Amino acid sequence: MIVRIMGEGQVMLADSHLAELNKLDDELLAEMESGDESGFRRTLNALLDRVRELGEPLPDAALEPSELILPASGATLEEVREMLSEDGLIPG
Repeated sequence: MIVRIMGEGQVMLADSHLAELNKLDDELLAEMESGDESGFRRTLNALLDRVRELGEPLPDAALEPSELILPASGATLEEVREMLSEDGLIPG
């Protein structure tokens, strides 16, 4: 799966990592719903860090269709809220 982090680029991520990332996504969604700004910031950065750690960066010149788009680490709660689907940021 190709994942884009807004403002950073794309990484290739094995589907086997989705369960772990979904746990962080669920935490992020709960923190957004409760208005926990500090928890939201911590979990968003943890989610992005795991994607960076687990994924293999694609070259900057590569423009592949992204199957998943994640917000930048500095995104606001409102900006992330606009990106959400029923399942959060990560489907499943």
